[in-house]
Amino acid sequence: MNAPHDPYETTETHAERLLGRALNSFELPDSTVEQLESALAHSSALHSSHHSSTLHRSTYRHTFLLADGTALSLWELVHNSGRGGIEHHELYADEAEASLAASRLPVGFDGEWGVERFGVLSNDPDDELENDLEALTSLLSRPVPRQPRMYVPDNSADHARRVLRRAENADRPGEETARRLRVAFAHHITQAFGRHCPVEGRDAGFTLYEHAFLLLDGSEMSLWEVEHTATPDGRHMCEVYGDERAAREAMESRARVR
Repeated sequence: MNAPHDPYETTETHAERLLGRALNSFELPDSTVEQLESALAHSSALHSSHHSSTLHRSTYRHTFLLADGTALSLWELVHNSGRGGIEHHELYADEAEASLAASRLPVGFDGEWGVERFGVLSNDPDDELENDLEALTSLLSRPVPRQPRMYVPDNSADHARRVLRRAENADRPGEETARRLRVAFAHHITQAFGRHCPVEGRDAGFTLYEHAFLLLDGSEMSLWEVEHTATPDGRHMCEVYGDERAAREAMESRARVR
C-alpha cells in the first residue's frame, strides 16, 4: 500500500487528493465537503490493516483542524480487491461505515470472497447451477435472527438520504419514505445475508443489509439494501427496498438470471 499522504503537501491539496481518488466521494455529506474547505491543518494515521496472499486492506484516519477550532475526521479504506489487484480508495465520514465497508471485501483465497460457498459438486455445470440456486433460494427464505439494536445518533437522516440516493432499482422506496426518514436521529446497520453463486457462468456476490432507523416520534423504520454483482459487466450494484421480503425476492430473481 502506498503512503496515505505526502508530509509536505498543503492541507488544501491533501483534502482535494482524498476526494479526488475516492471512488465514493459523491456519497459524502455535502456539509462534510463544505467543512473541508475551511481546514487549516491535517494529520493522517494508520488505523487498521489486513494482509493476506490475495488481499491488502488498510484503513487510515485523516483528521482536519477547521477554522472554527473543531476537528473533522475522515476514514479512508484502501484495498486491492478490484480487478487485476488495482488499488482502490474509499472515503467515509464515520468509522462505523468504514468498518462495514471493510467487512464487505473479499478475504478468501485466489480472489474468492470471504463468504461461504454453497451447493454440491457435480460434473454437469447445469446440475451444479441448479444446486447452487436451490441452496440460495433456501437461504434467502430464512428470516433474519432478531438481535437487540444498538442505535447510534450520527447524522442518521443524512445516512438514510445517501442509502436511498445510491439505489438503482426502479421500485426503490419513494418520496413518502424519504420524507419520514428526514426525522431519523439514530440508526443501526446489520448484515443479514452474504453469499456467492454462479450467474450466467460466473460468480456473483449477494449481500443484504438492514438499515434500521429510530425516528423522533419513537417509531422504527428500516431500509433493506441489496448489494450484488449480478450485472452484465460484473459491476457492483445497489438496490434498496422498503421491506425484507421484497429485498430477498429481488436477490433470488437476480440469481436466477440465465
